[in-house]
Amino acid sequence: MLTLENTRIDLGDFQLAANFGIPKDARIAVLGPSGAGKSTLLAAIAGFQPMAQGQVLWQGDAMPPTPAARPISMVFQDNNLFPHLTVTQNVGLGLRPDLKLSPDEKTRVEQALARVGLTGMGDRKPAQLSGGQIARVALARVLLRDRPLLLLDEPFGALGPALKAEMLALVAELLDETGATLLMVSHDPQDAREICDQVVLVAEGTAQAPVATGEIFANPPVVLREYLGG
Repeated sequence: MLTLENTRIDLGDFQLAANFGIPKDARIAVLGPSGAGKSTLLAAIAGFQPMAQGQVLWQGDAMPPTPAARPISMVFQDNNLFPHLTVTQNVGLGLRPDLKLSPDEKTRVEQALARVGLTGMGDRKPAQLSGGQIARVALARVLLRDRPLLLLDEPFGALGPALKAEMLALVAELLDETGATLLMVSHDPQDAREICDQVVLVAEGTAQAPVATGEIFANPPVVLREYLGG
């Protein structure tokens, strides 16, 4: 279980509190108005954003202080690819930051690329890829890292509806295969309906405890209803 234990982020004129648990294998959509703190919440869980109080636990143990030591893979809005590296190298970073890959590790990179539909594209640079292909590279790296927590900070927001649906379906398949726990920031409620079983609503300085997706949309709180325009 992922636990946010009496956590508070204090950024001067902005505060965000959270105190709840997320079951292992859950698929959580993080929704809320722009500027409410959705990305800040993920950054705190990943260790990039310091907290004023509280702690983040995984399976009952406090998370290590450094992001790299946490059992987390995170994909940001820009998919965090290095433009000067090839697709193979960008994915290989998931195994070795120094990119000194063994033959077995190189095979694993090729297998990961094949799994996300990028066979034969390993020598390309990110600038030579479409938006959907860039997202696939980021997911291939996630697959290789094989961490139990996957944080997605709206990596498909720039994609068209059909391609985004395709990427969400691929994420769901990878979650089925790896058993990872998902937290996904999105501005589109349909994303939550597509692949998430619960929703964390971030609004008015609080990240609220998860609520079943069907339940929260059937009877949305006022702040979510206003955000949805209903």
